[in-house]
Amino acid sequence: MRDEAIVDPVTGFVYPAEWVGRCTDPAALTLAASGLGVLTADGSVLRRGFTTGTTAAAACRAAVLSLAKPVDAVSLLLPCGLEVVVPARGAGGRGEARKDSGDYHADVTAGLAFVAVAEQVPAGVEVEYGGGVGRFVRETPRYPLGSPAVSPTARATIEGAVGSAAASVGLPGVWVRLSVPDGAAVAAQTLNPRIGVEGGISVLGSTGLVEPWDDHLSESALERVEGAEQVVLTTGRLGLRYARLLFPDREVVLVGVHLGRALAAAKGEVTVCGLPGLVMKFMDAEVLAGTGCATVEELTGTPAWQGVMERTFASFRAAHPTVRVVVVARDGTVLGDSG
Repeated sequence: MRDEAIVDPVTGFVYPAEWVGRCTDPAALTLAASGLGVLTADGSVLRRGFTTGTTAAAACRAAVLSLAKPVDAVSLLLPCGLEVVVPARGAGGRGEARKDSGDYHADVTAGLAFVAVAEQVPAGVEVEYGGGVGRFVRETPRYPLGSPAVSPTARATIEGAVGSAAASVGLPGVWVRLSVPDGAAVAAQTLNPRIGVEGGISVLGSTGLVEPWDDHLSESALERVEGAEQVVLTTGRLGLRYARLLFPDREVVLVGVHLGRALAAAKGEVTVCGLPGLVMKFMDAEVLAGTGCATVEELTGTPAWQGVMERTFASFRAAHPTVRVVVVARDGTVLGDSG
């Protein structure tokens, strides 16, 4: 495989031949080619983990399958299109899976247990969210007051896993209840209390995979940034998708929270493109001050958004006159363009 081009199936990035050549472990290269690993500039491979949404789906699927017979692993189709096998125990209608964060060692949800119970019902698929899954204690643009903090993508993954499991064991309908026994305690270490989510963790995951962000990986990203004549820096998976659509002729690099380092490393024409949360806070850490909003996403749904955005763009442009900033919504709508 060392003599073949390797493409990351999650991002579409073609790994440079010199990176591939530095990897001396064929199994590691196979992991990178599968999408479950990330090849870095020095040839080492870091393992991707599974999101809370994937882990929840695995527990729920195991619970449903175990109504027919015990299981110790389940297959899942992730939002990014990969089909994976996730360890999950299931017996007698009870399923459990633990969060595997791969080589992202700063993940506070690593090892967290997700528990699901399943029962046959006459028809349909119903998933309830119990203890340890956070709920919104304030209205937001996407979530009503009292709703569980489960993203649409994670919800679709969970319901798809439950529905296909029920069909595979011949059940006309199934009811599942998901809980995270230690979710409330772990959530106290996250941003949930600051964004109006209480009682537990959020169940998320736009691709289904956790990126192994660490300093080593960011060095690989910076190497791509340094070598690009026209680079687009983005902060997350949705930003990556939309940046590629908006700027198909440019090098798009996912840098996560390392925007500052990436900007400093860039030598060519630079565009920052991503969802408003990280991008706006990067430009102005106090962007929410005086707005009465807990998150930037909430701010985008208020009349104050346009003025705040324009002032932030102007201030950032004064400090970085050659950097263009494009902010996009989750549906791909361009909310603002400083260029």
